[in-house]
Amino acid sequence: MEVGNIVEFIDRQKMVCAVILEIKKLRLRLLTEANCEVKLSADRLSHRCDHHLDLSMSRERLVANLKEVSSRRKALIDHVDVKELWEILNSEQEWIDLETMTEFCFPENPSADHESAVVRAFFDNRLYFKFNGSRFFPHSEEKVIQLDQQQKENARIERVVANGSRWIKHLIQNETLPPLNLSAEEQKDIMEILKPVYLNQKESRYYSLGKRILRGAGIGVGDSRLLQVFINLGVWGKDENLDLIRFGVSIDFPEKVKESAEKLVKDAYYSNAEITYGTKRVNLTDLPLITIDGQATLDYDDALSIEKSNDHYRLGIHISDVGHFIKKESPVDQEAIHRASSIYMPDRKIPMIPPGLAEGLCSLKAGELRPAISTFVQIGTYGNIVDVEVVPSLITVQRQLSYYDVNTVTEEDEEIRMLYDIAKQFRQKRLTQGALQITLPEINIWVDQEGNPAVSKVNRESPGRMLVAELMIMANWLMARFLNDHQVPAIFRSQPEPRGRLFKNNEGTLYQNWAQRKLLNRFSLAHGANHHAGLGLEAYVTATSPIRKYFDLVTQRQIRAVLGLDKPYTKEEINYLIQTLSVTMGVVSRIQYNRNRYWLLKHIENLIGERTEAIVISKKRNAYSILLKDFMLECDLPLSSGIDLKPEDLVRVKIQHVNARNDIISVFIG
Repeated sequence: MEVGNIVEFIDRQKMVCAVILEIKKLRLRLLTEANCEVKLSADRLSHRCDHHLDLSMSRERLVANLKEVSSRRKALIDHVDVKELWEILNSEQEWIDLETMTEFCFPENPSADHESAVVRAFFDNRLYFKFNGSRFFPHSEEKVIQLDQQQKENARIERVVANGSRWIKHLIQNETLPPLNLSAEEQKDIMEILKPVYLNQKESRYYSLGKRILRGAGIGVGDSRLLQVFINLGVWGKDENLDLIRFGVSIDFPEKVKESAEKLVKDAYYSNAEITYGTKRVNLTDLPLITIDGQATLDYDDALSIEKSNDHYRLGIHISDVGHFIKKESPVDQEAIHRASSIYMPDRKIPMIPPGLAEGLCSLKAGELRPAISTFVQIGTYGNIVDVEVVPSLITVQRQLSYYDVNTVTEEDEEIRMLYDIAKQFRQKRLTQGALQITLPEINIWVDQEGNPAVSKVNRESPGRMLVAELMIMANWLMARFLNDHQVPAIFRSQPEPRGRLFKNNEGTLYQNWAQRKLLNRFSLAHGANHHAGLGLEAYVTATSPIRKYFDLVTQRQIRAVLGLDKPYTKEEINYLIQTLSVTMGVVSRIQYNRNRYWLLKHIENLIGERTEAIVISKKRNAYSILLKDFMLECDLPLSSGIDLKPEDLVRVKIQHVNARNDIISVFIG
């Protein structure tokens, strides 16, 4: 190989003809047929020969000669039948050198041009031979079939990319008809690629392919215009809950689970109470029980009773015995583990167990006989707990009240007043023990039948809500003590001390409560009891919502085991459930938070241009962090020249721009 030799190399899947201008330590400077100079190493050459060009010629003449050589060699390719050669040679399964292969193709006086034509032909058709430098090895029949299928699949993918790019680009431009005559099946295939790419981006198995399609359409993977395409095509609704799709959350129950639930309901209603609920239960059907819930609630899992006798009260906290109906490892139980929790959103509720159980057989509906786990608390005149008893029971709820009902009758209704007094005394006890009571308004969001969001601010300290919250905390605490005393493992909750305390008791301002929440440490779960600093209690579980949360159902089963009604979980089983359910509960929390935020922003979209009051939370580099009081929503307020704000200042801001789908809200000083 010397200066002036004609050589060939592969660049961008094409064979390029060139002449050597200079050689330096096996690094070559070449002039190509496209009149470009390139530098590459000698091992990059795919073909070399002794054919020589006179470098004293002008550059134009050199390029013209190279084009002539390349054209001559391309014309010879048609005389090389790669498939026919493979049919003759594949049985040998041996390497064949370039010279021999050229003689097979051109038996009469083969030249460098013929050699080049062979190399080019085999490069263009790599289905039948492995090509290694100047040698060829015939593939086996199995390998040829495999490569043929792969080539066809690659060609199909390239068509999908090309067609998909043109189609999406066309749809983004809002034209009524696609630019290609794509079948419904082809359109569906493109959508099935792009949906997971939009939802999960790099985590999607189709990410590379989808990115190529979208790049060809002139948009990025997360571009909101792609979402609009999905909506326009009817793939998703304009208010589609994408998190449900992203996390694979099932709305409907599998047929096997529904059938199992229906059988449970049927068996319970067509058997007598003694057979259905057993003989170990205390009959409390004469005890006047009350449920207190939101107006839209249908799954009632807790009820209260109160009796006064001389100088003490007998408080009853009765929890639906869901564990009586749903047995471990049953179809309903396995589905409940998979779901981990009911999901409550402004526009939809997805129950943990089928509605026939959640809102029927397991729900403490007024006038219906139900099995329960009842915790009786004997309370002295000053709110001191004298005695606690946990029993399996049979109950019948007499009154089904809403929070609003309770708020309106707190002073007149003796039972409600007694329950409220006990709740206040218990809270004070917790505060004395170091509990941190964070009091913030709750933003209640719901969607009406026309699909419009409505928002109201709820006082969580109203008698009805405060009463229920405190008595459920009491019940969970007492059940934690009950399990701990019997040395039974459960899903105990604990929480370290906060990183700082901004106020005492429940006397903090709105700003202080909001800031205090950010100083809380995360709670932890373990099979053994530990101190819960936030609640001011030495042990805590959650067992009062077994219809809605699998954590609570697990704890209830442990209580049932102590009462002789169930077989307990082992420590190892509890630890496994904690690990498994915690992951799913993280997803549930994210879905609920995102959906509430989405509908809240949808509501605020209708308020653009209006003014509202906000509290300054902190100052950042380019903005203040503020809390919109009417919505309990934190957002940024751009820094304004001449205005210096500090935490807890009140400001009036104007809502400038809101986009719920893109999670955007911007305000400025009003």
